[in-house]
Amino acid sequence: MEIFWLLLGFIMILVASNVLVDAASSIALKLRVPKMLVALTIVAFGTCAPEVAISFQSVEAANGQMAFANVIGSCIVNVFLILGLASCIRPIKVKHTTIKKELPILLIVTTGFVILMVDSLFNPLTKNTFSRADALILLLLFCLFVLYLIQLFVRRKNKEEETKTKYSFWVAILLLILSLFFISFSSDLIVKNAELIATNMRISQKIITMILIVIGTSLPELFMTVTSAFKGEFDLAIGNIIGTNIFNICIVLGLPILIYGDIVLNGFGFIDILFVFLSSFFLFWFARTEKTLSQKEGIFMIICFILYYATLFFM
Repeated sequence: MEIFWLLLGFIMILVASNVLVDAASSIALKLRVPKMLVALTIVAFGTCAPEVAISFQSVEAANGQMAFANVIGSCIVNVFLILGLASCIRPIKVKHTTIKKELPILLIVTTGFVILMVDSLFNPLTKNTFSRADALILLLLFCLFVLYLIQLFVRRKNKEEETKTKYSFWVAILLLILSLFFISFSSDLIVKNAELIATNMRISQKIITMILIVIGTSLPELFMTVTSAFKGEFDLAIGNIIGTNIFNICIVLGLPILIYGDIVLNGFGFIDILFVFLSSFFLFWFARTEKTLSQKEGIFMIICFILYYATLFFM
């Protein structure tokens, strides 16, 4: 039965992701706003639902390791695995404004997060903790991102005439809400049943956490991004990942820590911090060079993902 529910979950999330892309695209065209704006907000925040639930539950239970593994792992998986796979399927074209604005914002947020994680290096007498003050800094960084979104919305009107859309506006809104619900529900179904299968097969808890929780909660982003790239909706594909990573770092991690209090950073080392930074750096660098994430760069990102997971299991 676990295998049946697992397969059903994959079918549901595939269908829901396909509907989500078309609905989001229809909304953007009807409102004459950039698709990037929809990807950075509605789509990105919506596909973060599993991470939000896990983060709040783990921080409330004083399980900081799971909360940080969830965010760090998701950021690495989103770029190196998901965008890597998507660009292997179809090279992703990146707009000039994305290179000049959205990607630098992501790099700034990620760099700030990395610096806050290694504060003990600057003062060896202090414990390596993530405090409410650190969480407040992340939320302030998120406010800068929101200001950019407001600016993007103010300049929202497209120069082109309204294009024919697949769905009418209100049908697209309804389908967007339903698809986000089914994506969240099916990803939860996949994670729970995969965990039962792994437990029955006596797979280690470490592998269960890093694969089923981190990759499992990234399934909405995976299907959404790959589907968008396959359909040529490049703004939705890359915007989803940029928005998701910013939301993961600033809100998914920052908000529960601000509410529930400080967390000690146990079990996180230089490798984890390095790969989080490199995920944003390489994404910015590859997009900047040719304004395209090529298949070769996609393969390189997948290799980075494999290397990171290899260090987790063998070091």
